[in-house]
Amino acid sequence: MPEQIGGRRNWDYRYCWLRDTTFTLLALLNAGYSEEARAWRDWLFRAVAGSPDQIQIMYGLGGERRLTEWEVPWLPGYEGSRPVRIGNDAAHQIQLDIFGEIFDAFYQANLHGLPPVERGPAIGQVVLAHLARIWDQPDEGIWEVRGPPQHFTHSKVMAWVAFDRAIKISERLSAGWAERWRQLRDEIHADVCEKAFDRELGSFVQAYGSKALDASLLLLPLVGFLPPTDPRMIGTVKAIEERLVVDGFVLRYDTGQGVDGLPSGEGAFLACSFWLADNYILQGRTAEARGLFEKLLGLTNDLGLLAEEYDPRAKRQVGNFPQAFSHVALVNTAFNLTRSEGPAEQRAAADGGKPVVASRRRRRTSPTPRQ
Repeated sequence: MPEQIGGRRNWDYRYCWLRDTTFTLLALLNAGYSEEARAWRDWLFRAVAGSPDQIQIMYGLGGERRLTEWEVPWLPGYEGSRPVRIGNDAAHQIQLDIFGEIFDAFYQANLHGLPPVERGPAIGQVVLAHLARIWDQPDEGIWEVRGPPQHFTHSKVMAWVAFDRAIKISERLSAGWAERWRQLRDEIHADVCEKAFDRELGSFVQAYGSKALDASLLLLPLVGFLPPTDPRMIGTVKAIEERLVVDGFVLRYDTGQGVDGLPSGEGAFLACSFWLADNYILQGRTAEARGLFEKLLGLTNDLGLLAEEYDPRAKRQVGNFPQAFSHVALVNTAFNLTRSEGPAEQRAAADGGKPVVASRRRRRTSPTPRQ
């Protein structure tokens, strides 16, 4: 389905995105699906092996690289939403965030005891050397904007994640490459804190020099860039609540500002709404987190499925359906609510141990099931 009924935000989603990497791995591992998690990790290694400058942000399910986008003018589209597209040109974009997802997945796989990949360290070092050359360049960001490339905050943070997790893997394996990347990791952290935080707004912003907000900023504490109780993150969550929340659900960003090169208008992004619940959990706002989680569960259809987005005004699901990103986010938030250490804390932990999290009481019962 299109992201806006009757609009142009109508994309071919029949592919596998690297941005989903660690979210998916942790959902599988925490649910006990270690064999499936290992298969996913191995698929990832096969996909990224080779020249690092040819790594794509997405692949076909069989690892296909050629995803040429074209329009089908003779099809009317879902409820008149045109053009109908086959293929996805975003496969050719540069998105720095995928490197952080790749290395965080490798790190989490190691922490959870998955057997190592023989060529893993060699592949990792080649990829890191490539990222060291390009991390300070603009990109299209996690949302695959079709406007001009920018220095997106989330992209820079995920570049930091890549080097941070590589250092931690080195320390765990006594591999000896930690010092090579430590200075660069700290340089990226300082760069983001200096250029992406707007003191007037009291919040991080979508891109360097921008005044816009972006729901991907909710991932900063979830990946361990800053503690969830850091005043800058408290301010960022507050700003997102004030400017990107519609009827309790979270927009990705303000499409009216033209950042993505498309006409404005889309629904609230469900994965981002789950990320807000995760932030509430890490900040100790467990009742609010559970309330938002239950509200999101109430959007599922008769089969318990979610789309990519929800239109609060039309009160209907829109965007790709069913959307893996939404369901993986649902699973991870459920674990965050019901376990003493859920996926958010596993990723946010600075050294594989406990992260800085606000004190809270947890209910250890499962979330209310949908009948």
